[in-house]
Amino acid sequence: MADDYLSDREQEEALREWWRENWRWIIGGVGLGLVMLLGWRSWELQRESRAHDASRDYAQFQAALERRDVEQAERLLLDLVSDHGASAYVQQGRLKLAKAEVEAGNFDQALTLLTAAAEASKDKELASIARLRAARLLIQQGKYDAALALLKADQAGAFVAQMREIRGDAMMAKGDPVAARAEYAAALSAAGMDAGGGQIDLALLQLKLQDAGGGAGTGGGSPGQP
Repeated sequence: MADDYLSDREQEEALREWWRENWRWIIGGVGLGLVMLLGWRSWELQRESRAHDASRDYAQFQAALERRDVEQAERLLLDLVSDHGASAYVQQGRLKLAKAEVEAGNFDQALTLLTAAAEASKDKELASIARLRAARLLIQQGKYDAALALLKADQAGAFVAQMREIRGDAMMAKGDPVAARAEYAAALSAAGMDAGGGQIDLALLQLKLQDAGGGAGTGGGSPGQP
């Protein structure tokens, strides 16, 4: 019994000694954990608040577009870029405002917006859409080589058929029906492989191919390289 009693006393004293040596580290670790937890929660609240603010600002931007108030929409988009530059709303806003600018005849402003969206978007699909729209606008402005420079196969993603069709449009506008025919044929081939086929008018594409000198359903030659 005495040995057991002494053993308990020794264990108690060892525990006290361990506490005297380590209490600062234990309390410090608990304090650090609480600080990290509070910091993480604060960051979460800030992130949620920023997301809410971005959604509210984007809704105001959309309302301006619905009113066809392009100037107000431009100001609101600038605010959105300034306050929420990393938000996906920014690139979506640029696409929407670019459409409104085109309808208002402001082609240069629209092109600037589309170029910014293509370069800044982390969404590859959205970036591809922006490039395709920018290329169509450049063709409309007679800037055929600039349009072709935008349309690169490695950036087309699921929009290969559309990209090839627009390249064909640029080639036809340049007066090169042979190259246009190759691009239209490549567009039809890509559409047949379901690489954007659902996003183009196949009947219209066939007519374009025939206008370029290709028969319906013909290959038309090798596509030009982007």
